[in-house]
Amino acid sequence: MIDLLFFAQLQEKVGSPKITIEANDISIKEIKEKFLAKYKMDHLLNEAMIAVNEEYSKEDAVVFSGDVVAFIPPVSGG
Repeated sequence: MIDLLFFAQLQEKVGSPKITIEANDISIKEIKEKFLAKYKMDHLLNEAMIAVNEEYSKEDAVVFSGDVVAFIPPVSGG
């Protein structure tokens, strides 16, 4: 099981701050394609920073059962 955390607009699109997926030994890119495509938020995900277990990562990072992946959209404001 891998926990996926969402913030700001991503959280609104998913409808929850967190979802758990049944997966192991899978890249972030594969997670986006297999589990997140149904939310139709590619444009937001492409701009989002990714953190695996609280360390920034890239889309090709491989995650395993027990890991936590956070998708953090860019922050703007004034």
